[in-house]
Amino acid sequence: MMKLLVLSAPSGSGKTTLVRRLMADFPTLAFSVSATSRAPRGQEVHGQDYYFLTPEEFEAQREAGAFLEWEEVYAGTYYGSLKSEVARIDAEGKTAVFDIDVAGGLRLKKKFAAETLAVFIQAPDLRILEERLRGRGTDAEDKIQMRVTKAEQEMATA
Repeated sequence: MMKLLVLSAPSGSGKTTLVRRLMADFPTLAFSVSATSRAPRGQEVHGQDYYFLTPEEFEAQREAGAFLEWEEVYAGTYYGSLKSEVARIDAEGKTAVFDIDVAGGLRLKKKFAAETLAVFIQAPDLRILEERLRGRGTDAEDKIQMRVTKAEQEMATA
């Protein structure tokens, strides 16, 4: 039976760090690699951190029904959870772990309520979140401000 562990949080809240720790400590968990239309940041690896797709490739996958859920998180930037990832993990007899935004987490919980444990990770506060995003050194100021604004919305929703 398919099992899903969904970790949702605003960007910079520490969910990726938590996912890495869980993966190291619990061999029955497997990371569900999401797809995105954004460019890789830093040392991110295609097929390991994300499947990096062009917007056209993402749209073709969406139209083909390849996603369990997807969203335009920022203008022109799409993220989605692939059905093929969950099928792969389920075939291994493991629990799929998702590192996704709040809206995606809520959609998965609604769609697969009985199979899903959804956890929202609260950011300490917006000031610390903003410092963490700046500390990454991967986003321009306008992107950081977009992420902080989205974090405010996500914290109100979750």
